[in-house]
Amino acid sequence: MQDQDFSLLKSLHMPINPEGWRFIPLFALAALVLFLIWHPLGWLGLLLTAWCAYFFRDPVRTTPCRDGLVISPADGVVQMIEPAPPPPELDMGDAPLTRITVFMNVFNVHVNRIPFPGTVIKRAYRPGRFFNAALDKASAHNERMSIRLQLADGRELAFVQIAGLVARRIRCDIEEGQQVTTGERFGLIRFGSRVDVYLPDGVAPLVCVGQTAIAGETVLADMAASEAARAGVSR
Repeated sequence: MQDQDFSLLKSLHMPINPEGWRFIPLFALAALVLFLIWHPLGWLGLLLTAWCAYFFRDPVRTTPCRDGLVISPADGVVQMIEPAPPPPELDMGDAPLTRITVFMNVFNVHVNRIPFPGTVIKRAYRPGRFFNAALDKASAHNERMSIRLQLADGRELAFVQIAGLVARRIRCDIEEGQQVTTGERFGLIRFGSRVDVYLPDGVAPLVCVGQTAIAGETVLADMAASEAARAGVSR
């Protein structure tokens, strides 16, 4: 019984991303002030404080580590899989590549993770609008941070953090020239957004539109496989 109790407590414990400690005390202070003004408002402030802590949760993930696997950089729903040219600021040309879009709502974990090991050869920030990140035009017009990654075999992969309707802050902690590893944390977006992954030419996606992805765990594609793109059905 004691082992079960310990397991339950362990499951309830959730690490908080350091970015969260800039906001959680402010929410808590606001809740205290609201309690002094009117108790029902204070309880609302307490609820918002709990949500803030929940938003910045940073759970440990188990990342598949076989060579060739492209892992999801974000929690959320695979919203689009379609050919599209990479962001022009990455200087990867105009040829369309398979783009996998993972959309994060305000209840998803927002810590982003590296999808594939390699060397960061370009990091480009572009200011922009704040359209709903679920819209296709968000890729072209919204504020974004784009990363171009060179792989060990000479191929390249790109991934892009895109701000959304509510998101107003993109954090990216990697720099040009840095060696990165699959599943490694590299940043986050506040508060609701999306991440696009541009696969190398000829690599097929192994996820379907509508599928739920888990950052650091869900396999988006396999560089070493010749399997065709998968179809999905909702049941």
